[in-house]
Amino acid sequence: MAHNDRTLAAEAVQHINESITVAGWVHSRRDHGGLLFIDVRDHTGVLQLVVSPEQGQAFAVAETVRDEYVIRASGLLRERAPELKNDKIPTGAVELVASELTVLNQARALPIQPFADAQANEDLRFKYRYLDLRRPKMQHMLKKRAEMYRRIHTYMDARDFVEVTTPILANSSPEGARDFLIPSRLQQGKFYALPQAPQQFKQLLMVGGVPRYYQLAACFRDEDPRADRLYGEFYQLDLEMSFVEDGEEVRQMVEPLMKELVTDFAGKRLLTNDIPRIPYNEAMEKYGSDKPDLRYGMELVELTNAFTATEFAVFKNAECVKAICVKGGASLSRKQIDSYTEIAKHEGAGGLAYIMYRDGQAQSPIAKFLSEAELAEIQQRTGASDGDAVFFGADRRGVVNAVLGKLRIEFAAHFGLKDPNVVALAWIVDFPFYEYDEKTCTLDFGHNPFSMPKGGLDAIHATDNKAEIVADQYDMVMNGYEICSGGVRNHNPEILYEVFHVLGFSKQYVEEKFGAMLNALQYGAPPHAGCAFGVDRILMELLDEQNVREVVAFPKNGSGVDVMMGSPSRVDTAQLKELGL
Repeated sequence: MAHNDRTLAAEAVQHINESITVAGWVHSRRDHGGLLFIDVRDHTGVLQLVVSPEQGQAFAVAETVRDEYVIRASGLLRERAPELKNDKIPTGAVELVASELTVLNQARALPIQPFADAQANEDLRFKYRYLDLRRPKMQHMLKKRAEMYRRIHTYMDARDFVEVTTPILANSSPEGARDFLIPSRLQQGKFYALPQAPQQFKQLLMVGGVPRYYQLAACFRDEDPRADRLYGEFYQLDLEMSFVEDGEEVRQMVEPLMKELVTDFAGKRLLTNDIPRIPYNEAMEKYGSDKPDLRYGMELVELTNAFTATEFAVFKNAECVKAICVKGGASLSRKQIDSYTEIAKHEGAGGLAYIMYRDGQAQSPIAKFLSEAELAEIQQRTGASDGDAVFFGADRRGVVNAVLGKLRIEFAAHFGLKDPNVVALAWIVDFPFYEYDEKTCTLDFGHNPFSMPKGGLDAIHATDNKAEIVADQYDMVMNGYEICSGGVRNHNPEILYEVFHVLGFSKQYVEEKFGAMLNALQYGAPPHAGCAFGVDRILMELLDEQNVREVVAFPKNGSGVDVMMGSPSRVDTAQLKELGL
């Protein structure tokens, strides 16, 4: 057998009593009284080699090998004696009697142990990511990511979407995050920007007559990393459809793909086959979040009108009073309640009021300030029973929703309500086109300035309170994560000028920033709509990972540093001079 006709470890069982060649890494080496046993590993599994002193050359080489050496072995594959079979691995019934052994490359002692039960810390694993990738879990991740991409391509191609790659060196775009800027050598003093999303390009493709576009696009944003957000670069399934005036057409187009990824790809169960559409305001009022996890209830309960005549100052002086009922919450310790109080304060609350229902009584530091009628109303509206706890928010409505929304997530985690085998999908629709920033006391875009306001120009002119204007914008959420954002696009130049004018931007500003887009929209731009799915975040949730950095091959760490390649790094003066910097 030629050396390049090697057999993969997992395939070896098909070649009993045949001469084969295998190659891989030394997983372990054992000396059993003259016989040497070597487990050789490739990407399919592990196969045991047996080398005896009679095999002179092979035995001499076997005595020199160490863990993670790269070797090639040839010999006869035989069945193991019954008492020596290992039923814990697929190849445990066979072994290769090595007659020829070659060291293809040596290996120093590894700085991390990919196959140990206890893994090194993140920075060390990322520094030696090429070793960390040898772990079966990481190999599985890479395969699943490739499978996910194949499914996406198959689905989109079957529906006549045209895959188009858009520029990486692009112009700055107001997607809500900081740009990565690239200085131009040929146009000194000017800068490219890495695209935060292919938004403008995909809209221009619609103007160009492309009926349906998609790509697995690289996007770049200079945002602080977190558990569900990569630093710097991420990938999204970006798509757009021409002659679409209603976002529902896009939602129905992509839903089957998401369902397939949940069930066929990840082997999980959908909470509901019919994916609900939840208006933004309803999501905020019921769940305190525009990306609610629907696997559990614990909805926010409106109590404001229950305290119109209360003597309890905290509730009396609040714009809004709400509560959540935590089933089994009466078991929480004082220390645990203190930790939840700190979470509430971090979200803007002054403190955290609560009632524990124990032994048929409402036990609480605030109970003495509430009337019997008020206590009864609280219990009736929240549905609290013995063993439960009710936690309150009393402040401005936005603060109350944020506080109880965050606590809802924390309580669900504490009481194990997030079933990892279930996936809850939902569409959040009817986002506000503009949002008022209370910190800066200014109005800004709520989401994407390229979305169409519902009702067009009439909607913009119909109200002085611009925060009431609704965008034809929609997000998909999965188990509490935003995995998709989309909208019906603004294909009318007059409306585009006007949505920026509301914020005080001149026509000149709009033309400087979006000249190509504006020009294109004047030459017969069809109505169009689309969306973009964050594939890294989807894969993280479907593979039950807690950190999105675990589902990419070469991630940067939590500080945005590539500790393996040493980037970002300083560049020499000559390079800067060449760029005019």
